[in-house]
Amino acid sequence: MEHVFPTYSRFPFDLVDGHDVYLTDNNGKTYLDFTSGIGVCSFGYSNEIIQQSVEQQIKKVWHISNLYESELQDKVADQLCNDDQLAFFCNSGTEANEAAFKLARKSSGKSTVIAFNNGFHGRTYGSMSLTGNPDIKVGFAPLVPDIVFADYNDEAAIDLITPDIAAVILEVIQGEGGVNDGNKAWLQNIQKACNDNGVILIIDEVQTGIGRTGTKFAFEQFGLDPDIITSAKALGNGTPIGAMIGKKKFAEFFGPGTHGTTFGGNKISLAAATGVLQQLTPSFLADVQNKSKVVWNYLNNEIKTLDNVSDTTGLGLMIGIHIDNKYPVNDIISGLQSEGLLTLSAKYNTLRLLPPLVMSEDKLIEGLGKIKAVLQKTAETV
Repeated sequence: MEHVFPTYSRFPFDLVDGHDVYLTDNNGKTYLDFTSGIGVCSFGYSNEIIQQSVEQQIKKVWHISNLYESELQDKVADQLCNDDQLAFFCNSGTEANEAAFKLARKSSGKSTVIAFNNGFHGRTYGSMSLTGNPDIKVGFAPLVPDIVFADYNDEAAIDLITPDIAAVILEVIQGEGGVNDGNKAWLQNIQKACNDNGVILIIDEVQTGIGRTGTKFAFEQFGLDPDIITSAKALGNGTPIGAMIGKKKFAEFFGPGTHGTTFGGNKISLAAATGVLQQLTPSFLADVQNKSKVVWNYLNNEIKTLDNVSDTTGLGLMIGIHIDNKYPVNDIISGLQSEGLLTLSAKYNTLRLLPPLVMSEDKLIEGLGKIKAVLQKTAETV
């Protein structure tokens, strides 16, 4: 690529076509996809309902500014929110987190936000400042002030939550940071401390939400009731969309002129979101949970026991395989590409798996079998 900034370390092929849960590159090689475009295309690459919804909208109007009412925005917001919530639509997860950050500071009248080491919330200045990964911040100082970082799952973090704090932001499962599982009791104690001290709890569901863990939002499985939720990725199944969902009590702080976006709430992206949410039914989520049980049985019995694997973490179809540092995860990923399987990485030499939620049980096990074989082969050659 000669005309694009070298922002990404890219694999040397172009994915040019896709169908169901498969992708095909510019050399004609077809791969079983365990990435979903980094947790985006949960309904695969040829979902008829989403395609029809987008096709119908694209024949009407592509873009109208937010100067006018939008029935489609209200429809999607109604599908996303409960009776005590409102939505703000934007274009990405990082924008959703920016909106949450701004709303928390404005509504609380305070500036300090507690975030967590290995958390990831985006790369714009606000969301990057909330991200607990020093590597992505190199060269960009000074960042947004008054961000306090604590260790994830550490009881000491609870003592930091005082009435002087504006908000706490966290992921219930840290994705980019290594697929780190939140401890349920710890998360509930964080929420209690927030409630006791009048501190806003923001849960970033950009990667964990829209069915990835087997419920609409992952926090549901931890007994939490956040003040603000952020969503993106799978909400549009590949069309750019993000949403900040907040309790109605915050409405007075986000009136006209306080925040905005040109493309947020775009009708094409919302049409895709209606197709996604239409299919995110209780029976669909139950099927994800059932498939996940089979997947985790295989992970625990066939992969976690391998000599070069230290642990398997995650929930539902959000999976981290933690590999001994002697075996670089990018080498594992390249080996799996040769076998026709696309996978991801995360911090700390973690192989990250985010397969489409519509993938069949057989295909999920087929992919895990390829992973087991490549890990075994790699162990034999080092």
